[in-house]
Amino acid sequence: MIKATVNGRKPYEINLSGADGRPECDGNPVAWSAEALPSGGFSILVDGKSYVAEVVGTDKSEKTVTLRIGQSVYDVSLEGPMDRLLASMGLTQAAAWKVNDIKAPMPGMVLKILVEPGQTIKKGDPVLILEAMKMENVFKSTADAVVKEIRVTERKAVERAKCSLCWNNICI
Repeated sequence: MIKATVNGRKPYEINLSGADGRPECDGNPVAWSAEALPSGGFSILVDGKSYVAEVVGTDKSEKTVTLRIGQSVYDVSLEGPMDRLLASMGLTQAAAWKVNDIKAPMPGMVLKILVEPGQTIKKGDPVLILEAMKMENVFKSTADAVVKEIRVTERKAVERAKCSLCWNNICI
């Protein structure tokens, strides 16, 4: 289930595989299709209505996309199940700025370490892939920094709050 908030208003609950296998929005089945256009936009058909959409911008680290449909612009923020789980544990992006350690929110296995000590990284750069609950979770840098120390090993299990990569007093 994905939560999509459009222009900061009421969020929509999107289920890509509803009860009958079709996508649902707020519990209602939605018939839709999309085709890429040569111009770079998309032709979208939703419940019999046709729209032309253009992706104006994206921010992967913030999980937002800006769309232009006709003369209107829509800022869409997306939140998946993992985002909600992390938020319920108090690990929101706002909280990340207040703490020096960002640790594994659940037991899992370190699949890949994407940085090395001494490496300069930018905010939003992926630093670690943790497999938990049969999902791959990419941990990203919360700030520009230099990696100080790596305290985990690839293909090793970690307990909740034991996984950490450290740089400039910020650990993941």
